[in-house]
Amino acid sequence: MHILLVEDDAQLGDAIRRALERLAHTITWLRDGEEALVALREQEADLVLLDLGLPGRDGLDVLTEARRLRVTTPVIVMSARDQLDARIQVLDAGADDYLVKPFHLDELAARIRSLSRRARGEAVNRLEAGALSLDLGTFDVTWRGGKVDLTRREFALLQALMERAGRIVRREALETTLYGPDNAVSTSALEVLVHALRRKLSPEAIQTVRGFGYMVPREPT
Repeated sequence: MHILLVEDDAQLGDAIRRALERLAHTITWLRDGEEALVALREQEADLVLLDLGLPGRDGLDVLTEARRLRVTTPVIVMSARDQLDARIQVLDAGADDYLVKPFHLDELAARIRSLSRRARGEAVNRLEAGALSLDLGTFDVTWRGGKVDLTRREFALLQALMERAGRIVRREALETTLYGPDNAVSTSALEVLVHALRRKLSPEAIQTVRGFGYMVPREPT
């Protein structure tokens, strides 16, 4: 997933960024409320982790304005404000989840998986397409019953495609998910990654739709 992290605490933000990057997520880290609102309007992230006590603009104000503008990106609020009325106010303003600081990074990762399942309308962490299976909790990938070892970025690409199995995923969307919106990558970077995945699976596991992007068939053979 491409996750927008909005956190002004340098130590905590860096810890979250490193932990989530190890889990194959791509992170865009912002530390200011005004910048966060601009980024939210773009709706390029799959998920937002939003602190409340931000410079420039309070996180609750950012959330309220984003929802007023019909931004639908899922938001997990992270805050030291643990009073019941504060949690209710944030959830009523449009947050999808609320995590009280300090929290364990494993819990944050589990809540991200939970929101991802909810967005897909699924009840479990497993993605399946024919003989291809991917577990978001254990990072196990199997193809035709055999386990396949993938790099972090290969796993992220396969996840992005399998979440939309049977549908074309535009290359621009894949590049944003894998590298972030502001990272300059070579035009061949995605092709190289797709080629590596096909080598480990099979040429038929990922289809190229020329001029648009790529697709994992619902029943790859």
